[in-house]
Amino acid sequence: MEQVKLGLKENWKQFALLVIINGFVGGMVGLERSILPQIAEKEFAIAAKTAVLSFIIVFGIIKAITNYYTGTLANKFGRKKLLVAGWIIGIPIPFILMFAPSWSWIIAANVLLGINQGLTWSSTVVMKIDLVGEKQRGFAMGLNEFAGYIAVALVAFLTGWIASEYGIRPYPFYIGIVLVFFGLIGSIFFIKDTKHHVAKETINNTIPRLKNIFRDTSWKNKNLGSVTQAGLINNLNDGMAWGIFPILLASKGFPIGEIGIVTAIYPAVWGIGQLFTGKMADKFCKKDMLYIGMLLQAIALVVLVFASSMFHFVLLSSILGWGTAMVYPTFLATVAENTHPLDRAKSIGIFRLWRDLGYAIGAILTGIIADLVSINAAIIFIGLLTFASSLIIQYRMKCKTGGAVKIWDWITHKKKQDAGLRDASVLCH
Repeated sequence: MEQVKLGLKENWKQFALLVIINGFVGGMVGLERSILPQIAEKEFAIAAKTAVLSFIIVFGIIKAITNYYTGTLANKFGRKKLLVAGWIIGIPIPFILMFAPSWSWIIAANVLLGINQGLTWSSTVVMKIDLVGEKQRGFAMGLNEFAGYIAVALVAFLTGWIASEYGIRPYPFYIGIVLVFFGLIGSIFFIKDTKHHVAKETINNTIPRLKNIFRDTSWKNKNLGSVTQAGLINNLNDGMAWGIFPILLASKGFPIGEIGIVTAIYPAVWGIGQLFTGKMADKFCKKDMLYIGMLLQAIALVVLVFASSMFHFVLLSSILGWGTAMVYPTFLATVAENTHPLDRAKSIGIFRLWRDLGYAIGAILTGIIADLVSINAAIIFIGLLTFASSLIIQYRMKCKTGGAVKIWDWITHKKKQDAGLRDASVLCH
């Protein structure tokens, strides 16, 4: 116990390995990002948007439930065992996607993918938070989510490119075999459990235990509840983007190669952006980070319906990605900041339960509205929900007292500093 130290620098080797593993985890989602809706339409003649998005609905529900149980079981069985179990469950996924004779097989693959993602991503998140301690959680989560979502983007681009060159199946899904192999081998032989780090942090922790972890995380605690609803809405609009972007672009005449580029830019900006926004979450008030991030997403989504050119879609996908980058590491850092170490894994599991239910809710809402009204109506509706979520954050959350810098105060101070420098320059001349 005496040899266990908390901190990113002190645990950089294990942390770096977990970042790499999480890259493989994210790549598994990227397998489907560009081409699955087109497989539904071209190979299985599924036209209704609700039916096409059924794979996201199933994925979201299964991943959400798995997140909850991963958080609940993490302290009992250990993080590493759950991580390895997630990779074992992921072994059949690429093979099913390659050779599925019907859409129901694709749905079955997404059941396995939901379990795989819930076990592996939740485990790597909690283990990284365990390792770094209190001071660098935002940066740690930024690195974690960067690895995951840059892998989503890279694999989404690669599968789109391979599909355009060699056909939709089976070649794009060969990448999945590589991801599962290295993810499983790395988790078994190189990752160590973090239970001793949790015990170390518990000794000096002053955050009170939650009375009812589920209720407090879901809504009752103002900070945790605000984060949870925003997480749900964030993934709700991500579920919409995942399913609707390829269909929207195809309806406007974009070829599959360009669709792959646009669908990759959003998670790429989201992923790379978190290298910066994670560190920002350690410095700035987390409420401000979440409010601005959700507001940017809302603006990008509403304006999206007026986009017509490749430039428009690239720009709006980038803004949407940056808004998501501002909130994603901040979500997890805020949950960790407001929970006792012994409550943390379960609270993160509950947050991720609600957050990933957003995938299913977003896909259902988007599909119904797109089928009954139009794709544009669905996008605007999701954009307005995202705007409402930003207002809940603005009026319900509070900044942590001591240490956190409010973004608006920092901007005002910066302006005053710049004005002072200009005045001094004028006097010198």
